Amino acid sequence: MIHINIGSNLNSKFGSRLENILIAINLLIESKVKIKKVSNIYETPSYPNNKFPKFFNVGVHADFKKKSYDLLQIINIIEKKIGRLKTNKNYPRVIDIDIVDFKGLIEDTKEIKLPHPKSHLRNFVLYPILEIDPKWSHPIFKKNPQFLINKLSQKSRIEITRLRKNVNIQV
Repeated sequence: MIHINIGSNLNSKFGSRLENILIAINLLIESKVKIKKVSNIYETPSYPNNKFPKFFNVGVHADFKKKSYDLLQIINIIEKKIGRLKTNKNYPRVIDIDIVDFKGLIEDTKEIKLPHPKSHLRNFVLYPILEIDPKWSHPIFKKNPQFLINKLSQKSRIEITRLRKNVNIQV
């Protein structure tokens, strides 16, 4: 199984943060990524600069028949279609799609790092995974999402909000 995290903290030519995420999911589906589950939407302050607009994030549990690098290429195309521009690190963006875990693989190349190097430290990654795949185990640390959440700072655990909104797609 594969875990993908999709976030947005800027409107795009397509609409709101939520619409950006929905478009990204639909483009993944069109690209032969089989979506199993999508989490509710989580809102968090921008990190490290909380003066930037807040992020919406969802976790996606998926399957994909090709290699991790093929999925990365698809993601890069989708981000460009939605209007992501490469700017300074951690700056606002219309869409950000990360492969958190690809079938438990551990890869560290110039092109791709798996699992995502900071996934175990990010509330907006861990809470959605806990919701849609609570038995998931981090490929390196061999710990489940609840254990990793418990290791987060109290601030990180309380500054995330699960919204009463979800992405309506047929899975």
